Amino acid sequence: MMRNLAAAVAAMVIAGTALAAQRPGRTPDGHPDLQGTWLNNTATPLERPKEAAGRTSFTDAEARDYVQRYQLDRTAALTRDDPRFELDVAGDIDTYEPGPLLPGNRTAIITEPADGRIPALTPEAQKRLTDRTAHLNAHYAENPEDFPNAERCLVVANTSSPPMMPAFYNNGLQIVQAGNYVMILSEMIHDARIVALDRRTHLPAGLAQWKGDSIGRWEGDTLVVDTTNFTTKTAFRGSGTGLHVVERFTLSGADTLKYQFTVDDPASFAQSWSGESVLTRTGALIYEYACHEANYSLTNVMRGRRSVETAGATKD
Repeated sequence: MMRNLAAAVAAMVIAGTALAAQRPGRTPDGHPDLQGTWLNNTATPLERPKEAAGRTSFTDAEARDYVQRYQLDRTAALTRDDPRFELDVAGDIDTYEPGPLLPGNRTAIITEPADGRIPALTPEAQKRLTDRTAHLNAHYAENPEDFPNAERCLVVANTSSPPMMPAFYNNGLQIVQAGNYVMILSEMIHDARIVALDRRTHLPAGLAQWKGDSIGRWEGDTLVVDTTNFTTKTAFRGSGTGLHVVERFTLSGADTLKYQFTVDDPASFAQSWSGESVLTRTGALIYEYACHEANYSLTNVMRGRRSVETAGATKD
């Protein structure tokens, strides 16, 4: 089954590449042609910095200062222990054609609530995060499951899982439209999300997936994607299995794609919240992100942990 799925995805990528080369304004079924490779690169922070409170835009001088600090500090975010912070603050600016780092000098990707901040977590969500953090601290490296997702080369920062957030690198996305399906291929973790356009109801609640179950529809020239059925492992910024994401893809120019999203999870957030960013078209290719290839770090970390435990037991 996995072999057939891989073959189908490969066929869609090849077909999408061929179609992009002769891309008309619309697909044969009359919808806007979103196909091609797009970059979700930006230095715009997900949440509005405290120094910009109450303002949707930086001044030009503030923007220059922010970009400089961003370039110096982005690596530091990798050291955060909180599971909410897995490479999800801003995008890569070193590869492909980065485009404007702060389009419109915007102070946040979040547009609602008006303060540009993620709403408070509910007590239930706070407990989930506290329990997860406590577990990782107490059992780190005991088993492969006792590592954060990024260290396991699993879904990172929702780069393709909705809502799609820019990461520190590998922010390429390829969109392929094939009749009743749209595929979104992510460079990071080389993962494909299949959006069904011929369904109006989601899978049964018991069928949960890392990226959820995405069904789409066209509203005029905007592709609307509705996703539910997330697993407990998705945990976007503290979300739970009740996470519901609605995305909107609209061509805003020949080489720009407006991306909007709304996150709704009453059990996890005090209110729903929304954001938007702009994807830019690129002629660059997406290559496989072989995170585990020749990578022995996970094995070595676990081996080192066993050595520490053995040494401690001997000392006792």
